[in-house]
Amino acid sequence: MQDDVNRWVELARNGDPQAFTQLVEHFQNPVYNLCYRMLNNAEDAEDAAQETFLRAYRNLRRFDSSRPFATWLLSIAAHYCIDQIRKRRMVVVSIQDLPVPGLPDNEPGLEAKLGLKQERERIRSLLDSLDDVDRAAVIMYYWYDFSYEEISTALSLTQSALKSRLHRARRTMAQQWLNQQSQPVPAERMKYESPTI
Repeated sequence: MQDDVNRWVELARNGDPQAFTQLVEHFQNPVYNLCYRMLNNAEDAEDAAQETFLRAYRNLRRFDSSRPFATWLLSIAAHYCIDQIRKRRMVVVSIQDLPVPGLPDNEPGLEAKLGLKQERERIRSLLDSLDDVDRAAVIMYYWYDFSYEEISTALSLTQSALKSRLHRARRTMAQQWLNQQSQPVPAERMKYESPTI
């Protein structure tokens, strides 16, 4: 598949609109998913994805073919989303479509669904507490399995700065997770939970 992507990039650089269409079709889901996770809004994510492809098309001649096209394209998306978040002066991420490890693949019962929703809300609030660059780094590293080199290139950071940011983000999220765990359970929730013996 990488050979196809490289061929499409080269053809698109030489003015073949069908080749760029192939690139859009191949990468539309990853670009949209990244934008959605960063912007937490379907319409904003669609706009961001369209803007990403438009910017990629305009700057295709600048693409360094020695690097993966996916990294370059997703870095455009991440930077655009960071700019949009800064403009809104809000820090939001939705991870509603992310699976939670440990849950069975079959349809969970009501209790499991409530637990899943609570876990997603906790993770969302943890991500919301990070600044926009740290959030982008965490999403790219943990949800997209990008390497340090790919993320540092995408976010214009040195690898040591990226590692520091990821370490700080993990520490911040872990501390907030522990703080959430130590908070007392509200009285209205206690009546629905069975006591432990």
